[in-house]
Amino acid sequence: MAENVVNGREVTGMITHWLKTPVNGYLGSTYGSEIQSLLQDPQSAVKADSLFDKLKEDVEILQVLPDNAVNLYSEQSGFDTTRLFIETFDNRINLDEVERRS
Repeated sequence: MAENVVNGREVTGMITHWLKTPVNGYLGSTYGSEIQSLLQDPQSAVKADSLFDKLKEDVEILQVLPDNAVNLYSEQSGFDTTRLFIETFDNRINLDEVERRS
């Protein structure tokens, strides 16, 4: 009997797909991210946790992975810029560079 194994590259692909898909991008589904609204908020706003929670809700495989398998973090860049990243296994996704589907 063959085992179904999901690797880190596939998980990264799932997260990238979610980031590229706007909320309600699929009829009758709330699947997708509101990344643009997060990137436009002041740095003092605490919305990253809600984004991460929605990611785990929409991409259900993340619920069964160990807690440290997927991480959301930020890096300060210059005086007024904060860059957000999602790291999964050995892959790092820069949220600024994710292109949205139209």
